[in-house]
Order: sequence, then structure tokens, then C-alpha cells
Amino acid sequence: ELYAWLSARQRKSVQRSIALAGVRGAGKSAIGKLLAARLGIPFVEFDALIEKEAGISLVELFRIHGEGYYRKLERAVMEKFLSQSPRAVLATGGSLVTDRETWALVRRECQTIWLKARAKDHWDRVVAQGDMRPMVNNPTAMDELRTLLKSREPLYGQAELIVDTSRHTVEVCVDLIVKRLQAESRRDGNRAGHREKSVPMPR
Repeated sequence: ELYAWLSARQRKSVQRSIALAGVRGAGKSAIGKLLAARLGIPFVEFDALIEKEAGISLVELFRIHGEGYYRKLERAVMEKFLSQSPRAVLATGGSLVTDRETWALVRRECQTIWLKARAKDHWDRVVAQGDMRPMVNNPTAMDELRTLLKSREPLYGQAELIVDTSRHTVEVCVDLIVKRLQAESRRDGNRAGHREKSVPMPR
């Protein structure tokens, strides 16, 4: 009975890290930095954590070791981050959702948000960042991007919240996310209070 009572009390809402998902150019860095500042918590680029752990860039990592090694390292770094780091806003890699176990781990441990955008906006933002590599000598690059977005929609759609960054500015996106988080926090607080009242201390 004591164990059951303690377990019920421990189900209070715990503030989890916030994981932003989406293909490159979705706005994860811009929105993530502003959201983290609003919440007063760190902003973390997950790709940077992987590069730090590997000691080489992601491009070199894929070239030398291949995708299989990358996925194992990605999961190990994510497990370490979630178990050791304080609450943060985490910009995940665009392909993380394609690894079922890692994406399930992130959805279980974090509040997940899909930053959704039109293919053209993804394209324009990547170009604005100065990276032309995906487009160089590739006349079908835009079609490939549309296909990629379409194939990943069911995976990204598993996130708890979807924010359309093609329709809203960075500031409005952050406002929408903060309002949702506040509403969930109040709802979880009410549920926790109800559980405490309904689970009396065993005698």
C-alpha cells in the first residue's frame, strides 16, 4: 500500500525537455533559441552533441563510418543527454524520426514539436544559410525534397504539437508553443492535485 501511494504521488507532472523535429530549414534553430530564452532554459543543437562525441563532423562521420554507426551513436548520445542534462530546448536532426527506437525514446521523454513548412520554405531557408550543396548539379533537388517531406510526414505527425512555420513568424510560433506548454502545465497540475486527494496515506 505504501508503494502504491508513493507511486501515485510521483506521477506529478515533471517538466520535460522540448524536442523540436523537422527537416533542415524548418526553423528549429531560430525558434529553438527564442523559445529557450522565453523559458529560461538552455538551447541545444543535437547534431553538435553528436559531432562532439565523435570528434569529427557529421559529413566525415557518414563518409567514414556509414549510417549504421551514426544511428547507434545518435541513440547513445540521446540516451546520455536525456539522463544527465537539465531541461532544455533540443533541436533534433532532421532524420532522427526515421530511427524508430530513438524517435520513440524522444517522444517518451520529451515534449515533441514538429515544425512543419512548405518545401519551398525549407529550400529558401537552407539557401539563405549559404548552403548550396543539396542543389548543386542536381536538377531534381526540389522534387527529392518534396518526396522526402511526404515520406516523413507520418513520423513527424507523431509529435505532440504541430506548428506551421510557413504560416507564422518565428515570434508567433514561439508564442503558440509557450501557450500550449502553459495550458498543459495547468492541466497536469490539476490532475496531480486530484490524484493526491484520491490517494490517501496508508495506515
